[in-house]
Amino acid sequence: MHKFLRAIGFSKLKKEDLELIFDQIMKHPTVEKSATDSEGNEFAEISKEFGEFFGISLRGVYVDDETFELEYYYPYFCGKNLSTREPADIEKHAEKESYAGICDEVRLGVTLIFYLQNVVDFLSLKRSSSHRSPAEGVILGALSTEGKVLLPVNKTEKKVKTAKKEGPDRSRLIAAAREGDEDAIENLTLEDIDTYSMLSRRITHEDILSIVNSYLMPYGIESDQYSILGEIMDCTLLQNHVTKENVYALELMCNDMCFSVCINQKDLLGEPQVGRRFKGNIWMQGSVRYNN
Repeated sequence: MHKFLRAIGFSKLKKEDLELIFDQIMKHPTVEKSATDSEGNEFAEISKEFGEFFGISLRGVYVDDETFELEYYYPYFCGKNLSTREPADIEKHAEKESYAGICDEVRLGVTLIFYLQNVVDFLSLKRSSSHRSPAEGVILGALSTEGKVLLPVNKTEKKVKTAKKEGPDRSRLIAAAREGDEDAIENLTLEDIDTYSMLSRRITHEDILSIVNSYLMPYGIESDQYSILGEIMDCTLLQNHVTKENVYALELMCNDMCFSVCINQKDLLGEPQVGRRFKGNIWMQGSVRYNN
């Protein structure tokens, strides 16, 4: 059983029920796509939505008699908006025909790795003459099985304006530092020293979550899972059509990057509202949007 099935409203699903779900997906798919995979087989993806923006995808190959042979499945949640315009490299996983996207997003401070959703689109473009078509960016969506809602940090109007100004400036410094600009590296080092001094001073009489407004950092041993803290920009309560379980679709702003998170209502501690913050662990997924 996939750990993140509960995130899309299948918290009580048993193994025998899963076979019935698979049969339903193959008989009444929402989307069905196919392409030639890296080994020359006809790779297929059959997906069915069980609620708005979320569902289950079956991936496998068609054998000689046109029978679909399931290799693996995964629950998915589709983001609404473009999260980043940075170029993404796609790498195949070693054990099966699944792929990871790798994006060097300067706003995050870490290399962003996500589970690729639109594998068939990638394989089709790779095989075609137009495989060098530039990508517009990546639409990120994430699943979570544990999270909590935190109160917002009290920010004055002056602090908000300062943060909006400093964000792009820091991104430009990081980009320049990666190109080997020594002045940029020195400026970033001095900023880090000032930040450390400020944290050391404030942590003696303040809670860390009142100082740190948002973060995104790797969690566990799997490269596409993260621990995050982000501001809730939008919140929608959705329902799984089969189980009738409620799930929250949260639009988050985390380290100046926007993406969506889906979590089961029973796994979320607190009442989500715009302006409050979400803290939890996520499995990051993404769809690369290519130019036509």
